[in-house]
Amino acid sequence: MDELAVAPIRPPDATVCVPGSRSLTNRALVCAALADGTSRLSGWLESEDTQAMREGLERLGVEIREEADDLIVRGVGGRFAIPMRPLDCRLSGTTIRFLTACAALVPGRVVLDGVARMRERPIQELADALGALGVSVGTVAGCPPVTVQGGSLTGGQTAMDASRSSQYLSALLLVAPYAERDVDVSCGPIASRPFVDMTLDVMGAFGAEVESSHAQRFRVAAGQHYRARSYEIEPDAMSASYFFAAAAVTGGRVRVEGLTPASSQGDVRFVEVLERMGCGVERGGSWIAVRGPRYLHGVDVDMNALPDTALTLAVVACFAQGTTRVRNIGHIRLKESDRMTALAQELGKLGARVSVSDSDLEIEPPDQVHPARIQTYDDHRIAMSFAVAGLAAPGIVIENPDCVAKTFPDFFQSLEELAS
Repeated sequence: MDELAVAPIRPPDATVCVPGSRSLTNRALVCAALADGTSRLSGWLESEDTQAMREGLERLGVEIREEADDLIVRGVGGRFAIPMRPLDCRLSGTTIRFLTACAALVPGRVVLDGVARMRERPIQELADALGALGVSVGTVAGCPPVTVQGGSLTGGQTAMDASRSSQYLSALLLVAPYAERDVDVSCGPIASRPFVDMTLDVMGAFGAEVESSHAQRFRVAAGQHYRARSYEIEPDAMSASYFFAAAAVTGGRVRVEGLTPASSQGDVRFVEVLERMGCGVERGGSWIAVRGPRYLHGVDVDMNALPDTALTLAVVACFAQGTTRVRNIGHIRLKESDRMTALAQELGKLGARVSVSDSDLEIEPPDQVHPARIQTYDDHRIAMSFAVAGLAAPGIVIENPDCVAKTFPDFFQSLEELAS
């Protein structure tokens, strides 16, 4: 599909279910693949990103099959096979970073690559940290394709720069239990810190503990192996953010089932930002609901820990009264697109006045949101965030809407159901 026009809707009063978390699915896949025995993953997300992870692990000798609605993963106990061809990670940053770390356990050479944009996304920080632990990792100017000569994860001490992506640290921690010696990792500032906490939660669920006496230092004892288990994957908090935003801009009420306020997913805190903008938020034991106000208010907020929802917030800001400042999000330039530049360009089409610095975004909303054709840059988050604007303003057309298949293939169908 080349384009899709989003039709405005009346304020909804709807309950929705969103698919499983991409981040939890890929972390659980890695832990289950490394474990001894067979694991069952329920509530998993089927999308391009998780398919890339699944195919990569299968190429490393992991048997993965579907049974009813679950994934059955037969772990290899840390003994991956040597793939005969390069691993195609597509545009999945999580996949190439996690599998680069997994390749350290392969007794041979592994090449990892992806689409053209992937070859612009940095990975040298992870390569350097693995190198300090005994693994030979080569990159091309700090980016993929990546070549790993595995079989020598000796362990020890390493330092890591995780200021551009927390995925480097998560990748290293996920394989650390299988190092020959204890692994001690020290970091400076960590981008998107909640995703590291999520990694620690999943590792713990599969039986591996990480010591963290300091917010930027982590120690993983050798000899811990993941244990096979049944694991339930929560609905995706990031996917939920679009429906919470829909309530905010339309003045309706949307309830997302299966998502709890106590979730390990940092993006669940997006509703706190909407509260500051004037929305009402209800929290149940297994659901969260947002009710849009008569008037939204601009906010000044640090979104470093919630970088993906920063895009959703930027679109909601176009419907608020007053300026919104989104701070400390310079690392979103390194995502599926240069999201800072993309936001400035596309928000401008909606009539907003946008100021961009290295790490901050300032949005002065228009008196009325303009009709616009939104270029998505093959970036699922751009497509889904700007689609929210079309629910409250006429004339919003999303180009290349199929890019949402990366994490939420049925997104536009789910969005349409708000009107029913």
